Amino acid sequence: MSDHLVEMRLISKSFGAVVALRQVSFALDAGEVVGLVGDNAAGKSTLMKILSGAYTPDSGEILLDGHPCHFDSPMAARAAGIEMVYQDFALVPELSVTQNIFLGRELLHRGLRSRFLDKRTMSERATHLIERLGLRVPPGDTPVRAISGGQQQAVAIARATAFDARLVIMDEPTANLSAAAIGKVREAIGNLKSHGVAVVIISHRIEDILETADRAVVLKRGQVVGERRVADTGSDEILHMIVAGQDPRRAANNGPSKSA
Repeated sequence: MSDHLVEMRLISKSFGAVVALRQVSFALDAGEVVGLVGDNAAGKSTLMKILSGAYTPDSGEILLDGHPCHFDSPMAARAAGIEMVYQDFALVPELSVTQNIFLGRELLHRGLRSRFLDKRTMSERATHLIERLGLRVPPGDTPVRAISGGQQQAVAIARATAFDARLVIMDEPTANLSAAAIGKVREAIGNLKSHGVAVVIISHRIEDILETADRAVVLKRGQVVGERRVADTGSDEILHMIVAGQDPRRAANNGPSKSA
């Protein structure tokens, strides 16, 4: 029985002749922030798309609260409390902030003969959610197309946490954002952690991981090559693992012994 919130064991995935993941194991706890780092084609996004139900693994298993589970769609993962914030935010520009947060999960009033949208409750909940996360977003009736990239990222985060998410996966959450917006995203990650929500950050920006994560996991060519507590490492060591594809501490421990 696993004590982790989520545990992925020996996950493998191929796309035709291309092997994306080779027996990858990964785990995280409630309220933990983990950074997934690696170069292009390392397997970071593929691993998290399996966890969020977008892909199914060729082999391996996923445990949630120690129990085996299978996510055959993003909706199945969402029902289990796992949400993914994609790099392009996946918002509908023509809809308002509130409409995007509740898209596909609208709240309804039940009348005597019909049902209709409960716009007031959705607006109130959207405002409360955004304030709880410490985010700054224009009023809920503002069209998404009229707000900045940082504000759109905030809406995507709010949508991911609107329905009791236990784990939020963020794919390159600070890409193409201003310094001020990056600061707000990092603050939102800290707020999620304080509420017991686990967060996985997929990022090429090592500084994001060092500023927000508890632990960094490095992938290379579909395999985990090393991991560190952020408090015990720095950008140089993480960059070395990304480039060299090996853990320098493990290599040192396994090196040739010196004769007396």
